Amino acid sequence: MASFSLRGVASRRRLCLVVLTLAFAVATGTGSLDARRLAASAEAPKPTIVLVHGAFADASGWIGVTERLQRRGYTVIAPANPLRNLAGDAAYLASILASIRGPVVLVGHSYGGMVITNAATTALNVKALVYIAAFGPDIGDSALTLQTKNPGSMLTTDALVLRPYVAGVDAYIAPALFREVFCADLPAKNAAVMGASQRPIDLAALVQPSGLAAWRRIPSWYLVARQDHAIPPVTERFMARRMGAHTVEIDSSHVAMTSHPDAVSDLVIAAATTSA
Repeated sequence: MASFSLRGVASRRRLCLVVLTLAFAVATGTGSLDARRLAASAEAPKPTIVLVHGAFADASGWIGVTERLQRRGYTVIAPANPLRNLAGDAAYLASILASIRGPVVLVGHSYGGMVITNAATTALNVKALVYIAAFGPDIGDSALTLQTKNPGSMLTTDALVLRPYVAGVDAYIAPALFREVFCADLPAKNAAVMGASQRPIDLAALVQPSGLAAWRRIPSWYLVARQDHAIPPVTERFMARRMGAHTVEIDSSHVAMTSHPDAVSDLVIAAATTSA
């Protein structure tokens, strides 16, 4: 019995599309440049989407976004962000990016924006940066200096629980304040579970200055969360404007990827298709 390969069928279909597109251009004598672009896009692989969570969260916050992107045929990786120190977190992410073949769209939420901004400076396969209510630092900025740049954040020292450990001091959001500060547009029962299972961040990571900004050479997209109580929306707009990002705004708490996965997925796909 002859073997049957779905991959082979898909490859033949792509080849047929390229041939038909070029044949049409030759026959009509028009649209040769457009035909070449269509042929190239037919052959180009979809980028891998890498989703990077921030402080007080983990990769499970991306579940809704991941499901939507996978339905659209994208390969998604949502690694665990160590949340120990900015240089180390960025180096860890850079090692993951180096293991991926083909183009990457790199997405960061909150402190994850600090990490993607630094990790992508050495990753030549990153074609787009997407910031979801995230820090978009320039050289010398820290998460703390950006968060306190404008009034309006409820993520103050009074909202934190500090727990020393062998190598430093971990910061958690106080459970009683977690929903109001972090995810006010989620049901209280969901917020309670998130607060109980939150990943702490070492305080040192919040004050370490950023290095070179990858958004200076890589196209960027930004989602502003208008009801964000962690990073003031005015600061999010400032960062998006500074990086020249393609920007959208929605009525969301800090965790837009969890409460509004459709809007976040749409922005990621826009970045993936525009930068292809």
